Amino acid sequence: MNLPHRSARALLALALLCAAHVSAQNFPSKPVSMVVPYPAGGATDVVARMVAEKLSQTWRQPVVVNNKPGAGTIIAAEMVARSPGDGYTLYMTTSAHTISASLYKKLAFDPIKDFAPITLVSTVPLLLETTPSVPVKTLRELIAYAKSHPGMTVANPGNGTAQHLTGELFKAQNKLELVHVPYKGDAPMLTDLIGGQVQMAFQTLSIVLPHVKSGKIKAIALAHTKRVDAIADVPTFTEAGMPGFTGATWFGLLAPASMPASLQTKIYQDVSKIVANPEFTAKLIEMGSDVDNASPQKFRAFMQSETKKWAEAVRLSGAQIE
Repeated sequence: MNLPHRSARALLALALLCAAHVSAQNFPSKPVSMVVPYPAGGATDVVARMVAEKLSQTWRQPVVVNNKPGAGTIIAAEMVARSPGDGYTLYMTTSAHTISASLYKKLAFDPIKDFAPITLVSTVPLLLETTPSVPVKTLRELIAYAKSHPGMTVANPGNGTAQHLTGELFKAQNKLELVHVPYKGDAPMLTDLIGGQVQMAFQTLSIVLPHVKSGKIKAIALAHTKRVDAIADVPTFTEAGMPGFTGATWFGLLAPASMPASLQTKIYQDVSKIVANPEFTAKLIEMGSDVDNASPQKFRAFMQSETKKWAEAVRLSGAQIE
């Protein structure tokens, strides 16, 4: 006698649940790819490699960082969204992920629905800096100089990044005529900023800090609610004359949306232990990061909030990419 339709569906769901549990228990049985949407050497790449190194030790399987830069993270994100949710493709990304839905007219994926959140590792405030040859020391001086020198260049590590959008807001709020210069990642942008090929930039504190301390780059103001110990002499935007102006990026680990909840939980727990390690936490703080180590549920809520915030920022700035 055939089982009733509902019973058959229940048994199928139970079988899938059991299979997912077994899959999580046995994971990983082969190398894992951690996709990064920027070139090697940038802040996201550094954090991804820190996590990948420790995961390789925990899992006793190689976790290989796969740099896929281009199109403001869209190339990498689309590739991950189309990958199987079996845990062997992970995605270390930034706030650009939650900006893209508003900034780009057409996307082949949904930044929220097509991804399973694993954990928000940390957030990093943005720093406004200039090449040393720009003859200013303060934010007020920079704004005045930019108004008297229309066409100054403002660089960022890619279209659709928090750095790009924060620069657009800075430009709009101060009515400046700045030329937007996007790069394919932090490293090439920093090379040109240090060399004077571009004049100013918003950048994550974590990646620019060594160059500020060495004097190769001039720090102007921190887009954060408070000063940070790593550069305690650099004022916030509020202190420098632009009240409430903030901007930050973040580093978070995602996976394709089809990932089973049991596997999602396992990976989160393993990464969470790594991030919570005092030595690892200290490294993030030294890079200028606020350590989050958030659960999948909190990370999802955070991404939803970020999407709304950046949508408003895109509207105010008028920035949009075809």
